[in-house]
This record gives sequence, structure tokens and C-alpha cells, in this order.
Amino acid sequence: MLTLVPGCTSDTPDPLVVLGPWTGEEGKAFEAALNRLDDGTGRTYTYEGTRSLRETLVSQLEADAPPDVAILNSIGELTEYARRDELKPLVEETAERAYPPWAPTLLVDGRRRTYWVPLKVDLKSLVWSKEGTSSDDPAWCVGLASQATSGWPGTDWIEDILLHQAGPAVYEEWATSRLSWLDPAVRQAWTTWAELLGDRSPESIERSLTTSYEGVPGPGGPRGLLDSPGFDCTYEHQSAFIRYLYASEDVRVEPSARFLGGRAEYRDTYEVAGDMAAVFSDDPAAQELVERLSSPAGRKRWQSEADPGVRPLFPNTAGLPPAVPANPIEQEIDDLLNSRARTLCFDASDVMPPELRDAFHRAVLEFFRDPSKRHLDSLLRQLETVRVQVDEESADGRSFRPPEVICASSGG
Repeated sequence: MLTLVPGCTSDTPDPLVVLGPWTGEEGKAFEAALNRLDDGTGRTYTYEGTRSLRETLVSQLEADAPPDVAILNSIGELTEYARRDELKPLVEETAERAYPPWAPTLLVDGRRRTYWVPLKVDLKSLVWSKEGTSSDDPAWCVGLASQATSGWPGTDWIEDILLHQAGPAVYEEWATSRLSWLDPAVRQAWTTWAELLGDRSPESIERSLTTSYEGVPGPGGPRGLLDSPGFDCTYEHQSAFIRYLYASEDVRVEPSARFLGGRAEYRDTYEVAGDMAAVFSDDPAAQELVERLSSPAGRKRWQSEADPGVRPLFPNTAGLPPAVPANPIEQEIDDLLNSRARTLCFDASDVMPPELRDAFHRAVLEFFRDPSKRHLDSLLRQLETVRVQVDEESADGRSFRPPEVICASSGG
């Protein structure tokens, strides 16, 4: 947990509480940007950074003590909170920064509103390797462990494959629970992943299931799967955020499309993720805080405080002048995100309702251990059952529609 209370005096109101996912160097950079925020109101801020974000927020809501502002990466969770009237619609100045596909509007009681805004974004659909490595027969690094959310590196694989094989329209229907998990395109994505991974020994499977996506820790901390002992691999499929482990000059990053067996017309389509700020408080200062954090000045302040490996990425619609790249890797990622990408689609599992997303994570772990046709049939039937149940249970008597558009042309 990172705590920040600048300029606190006995005459000031209670600090605004910001709950977010960033710890370590990322948390320190955000904390420093928040510390430099001068909103002219005399308010103070407390930042709580945690890797167990959903569990922390749920417990705070159950205790009727929510944060003033929470920063989440799951559209599915944000949609759930909006449906329960736990989120406050954003003021107009902030809503104008709700760039697609990170912040789709919601239709609630006949009114279309914006309930969250991206503070930073991440580009997925990327593959990492060492310079000079041959791509003729990639040996894939896979680490699926991640505390309470183990399995998401595998769901990223399946999502990216489906996006490039079936295209944005099918991907969007599937991510928003309008397409059955028994659809042939969905099944093909799972089987393609198994084919790409190839034959693996029981020892290799167990190693991947129990090793963090950050790789095996070394003397200085995590060192990435490409540099981890015991992993005889040459390529890794991972989001842009992993660059904090791969900032050296001997590592390269490239689009994932050519590895996935997709169609040429979807080559410049990319999956993206983001960290979105939402207001849980009636305090007008909470709205003002999100407005300032999402402003060009707030983004520039945060970017200037962060080390190169964890410097936040922003879409070119964020109102910022082009930043001087910290290194060739950041330059390549920024170029892909803001110049070469034609279509951006939000991370599918982060769009799904939490119950379905969690079931997807578990199914990936089971499939990784046993990719047989019979087992896959069973897993897809289970996921389809969860999809139908969640859809039936979501009706609560209010006029509410979840987002259906989670893909957009690059740049909005």
C-alpha cells in the first residue's frame, strides 16, 4: 500500500481516497504525480495501491466505505458497479476524454452516459524475443501464475488468436456475451493455441502453471521468462507492460499477427487494455480529481515522474505532444499503437462479467494441462453454461444495457 497525504493540516477535509492497481515503481510514479497535483481546493489525497484490487474494492463496498476514486482494468467489473448504482456518471469535461475502445458509454434508464475514463493504456498483440533469434520454429515461453488471477496470460493468447482469425466483429460479439462459446471460431482459437505450443512434457506443463508471468526471480527481482532458468524458450506473447523487464538492447518486440494463423485483413488489428478511473463518491472533489488526472497536464506530469520501464502509454487522442521515446522498444510500441494499428479491440476477458471472466481463467489452466478434444468440449460447455446463467441473472428490473461496442478505429 502506498499512502500520500500532502499538506495535511487539522483544518483540511478528509483526504480523498484513490484505490488503484499500481505498486512498486509504477505506484511510486503515480504517487509522485498525485503529489504534484495542485487542484486549488486544499484537498489531500491518499493512494492505496494493491495487487488484490477486486477483493479490496468489494470488501470496501460491502462495508459501505468505498474509495472516492477507483482505477480498474475491467470493463466487466465497472459495468457491474454502474448497474448497481455504485458509480457516478462523469462530468462532461472528463467524459470527453473517454476514448474508444477503452471507455464505451452505457445506456442507463434511457440515458447514455460515461462512467469511466482511461488514465493509461497498454498495447497487447505483441511478441517478444531476443535479437537474432530465428522465428522458423518458435519455442514459446509460458508462465500462467498470477496470484488470485492466474490464467490470464493464457486467455490473452486465445483472445488474440480469435481476433486475428475471425476478425473484430466476431471478437466483439464473443467478448460481449452475444456469441456462444460453442461457436466454431471460438473452438478454433483454443485448438490453434494448443498447436502453437506443441508437445510439452509433464514437467514443462507444471513449470508453466506454477511460474509467474514475470518469470523466475533473480537476485534483483523478476527477470522475464526469456531470461529465466528452466525455460528453454525463444518467444513470449505478452502485453506492452512487460517492457519493464525487457528494456535491454538485445530484446525485440513485434506484432503478434504473423504467428497466429490469422487472415491478412486483420493484420493491423490489435488487442488493448487500460486502467480506467471511476468515481464512487458524491464528493464533487472526486470528479475534479479525475478530470485533472485525465487531462493533458495530468498525463504529462505522470509521464515525467515515471522511469522509462514503467512510463505510461497514452493514445494519440490524449492531447499530448509526441513524447521522446525512452528507448527503441518504447518507440516501437508507441508507433504500433498510434500510427500502424488500424483497429483496436479491448481485452475480451476484461469486458466479460466477472463470473464469466474467472471461469475463463480457470478453463485455460485446465486446458493447458489437458488439451484433448474431449476435455475442450467439456470446458466450452461449462463456459457456455456460465454465459447463459450470468445473462439471465443480470436482469434487475432497471433499464440497463452493457456495452456492445468494444472495438474502434485507431485514434477513435
